[in-house]
Amino acid sequence: MHFERSSGVLLHISSLSSYGGIGDLGQAAHAFLSFLAAAKQHVWQVLPLSPTGYGNSPYASSSAFAGNPYLISLEMLVDWGWIAGERIAGLAGCGGNVDFDEVERRKLPLLDEAAGNFLDRGPKEPQFAEHWAAFEQFCRDEHGWLDDYALHAVLRRRFNTGAWTEWPEGLMRRTPQALAEAAAEYGRALAQEQVLQFAFAVQWSLLREAAAQKGIRILGDVAIFVNMDSADVWVHPAIFDLDENLKPVRVAGVPPDYFSPTGQRWGNPLYRWDVLEMRDFDWWVERIRRACQLYDIVRLDHFRGFEAYWSISASEETAVNGEWVKAPGLALFRALEAALGPLPLVAEDLGVITPEVDALRLKLGMPGMKVIQFGFGNASAHMHLPHQFAPATLAYTGTHDNDTTQGWWSTAGEAERAEVEAYVGPVHDRPVRPLLRAVQASAAQMAMAPAQDLLELGSEARMNTPAVSTGNWSWRAPEGCWTPELAAGLAALAKVTDRDNDPFGLQTEMGTADGS
Repeated sequence: MHFERSSGVLLHISSLSSYGGIGDLGQAAHAFLSFLAAAKQHVWQVLPLSPTGYGNSPYASSSAFAGNPYLISLEMLVDWGWIAGERIAGLAGCGGNVDFDEVERRKLPLLDEAAGNFLDRGPKEPQFAEHWAAFEQFCRDEHGWLDDYALHAVLRRRFNTGAWTEWPEGLMRRTPQALAEAAAEYGRALAQEQVLQFAFAVQWSLLREAAAQKGIRILGDVAIFVNMDSADVWVHPAIFDLDENLKPVRVAGVPPDYFSPTGQRWGNPLYRWDVLEMRDFDWWVERIRRACQLYDIVRLDHFRGFEAYWSISASEETAVNGEWVKAPGLALFRALEAALGPLPLVAEDLGVITPEVDALRLKLGMPGMKVIQFGFGNASAHMHLPHQFAPATLAYTGTHDNDTTQGWWSTAGEAERAEVEAYVGPVHDRPVRPLLRAVQASAAQMAMAPAQDLLELGSEARMNTPAVSTGNWSWRAPEGCWTPELAAGLAALAKVTDRDNDPFGLQTEMGTADGS
């Protein structure tokens, strides 16, 4: 897949300085688009937009298809007339990190109230006629996942647990009678969940349209595995490696590596790839179809797991005693292409990558990733230095799993620092700009930087520390940080490195954002 030479910024929606204690799809998101346009940045990368699960991680979602209601802008709901402005007064402001407990306690009830108001008034009052018709169409178009997600979300609240294996037997095993009774009992709550998904879809669509008008593509993320407590596993247990009690037999993770001496036991249930293959990978087709509706470009997290994955017995407490098991690889992607056509996919191929993984990526024509932070310290890591980048590359100063570049520098050893300065010259304890210039000047088709690096922030702004279960995902950009001066500097760099091109030249090859 060919992409126009461009540059962009990694900033999750929750990290915006929006009103209400968490970044959302409203004013701050549209303002950030204006900053990107002024800075000649043509790519905005976000993390998964799904409802978050354990540890507030967007990679541990309760659904691979739904949007995160927390990202809905209450201010936009006020503008739509769904809720009165005075009802949302007094929420947390635009500054400070996300307090997820506070967001759940204060914002979620207001979202439910707005959804309830829309249900009550939408069918009756002319001012809501356009939204009501669109909502009814949305429910018809998305019924394949929407109804089951709504019921799953309601039952999570009803039983105060996302562990659907602890629900009553009939609901756990989805017997028709139990599902019918639940649908009848919780009809109003189910409709409210559907309304919130509609609100998310409308607000996201408006942001996508605004991005397209400014020549900005959205790069989104698809996690390879799904959460055990998700609607996906509850609805489709046959495609996951579960026992007769619907508990995981073996789970996903990665072996010991740079991040963790005991590896990472993620705990996600593994796929029954043989079952999926007999079904022409139907669930994966729908998942990627959905991703291509949401994003212009789709990053496949943990791409190496499509060639072979680390399989751990569910009884193991760490990832040490796992084994590599072959995945369907090419067969999966050929099935996706047959169903959906050419796909705008890129591979997250960081970590220990085998020749077989490289061969699969190259066979599929997917760009891979390089991170300049990884390039120093030993010669075997030099593949992450810009002089070795191939054009079919997304090059980063760092990712959401890295420390910020300034934080990384503060803990780097003398030998590593010496290599950095041998490569880019003296940095005077401010390594971000020199390393950003090196990445931007490379041959990589896309050059990306986390927002924290553009702001030259330290470890206090880190988004995620792998293998650490708490304290992640809460960083938010300071209010007023996207200044004209910062935009002008990035624009000048984009111009001199030939990254200020119109990115939508790629549309002629890839089709439109909805996969047509």
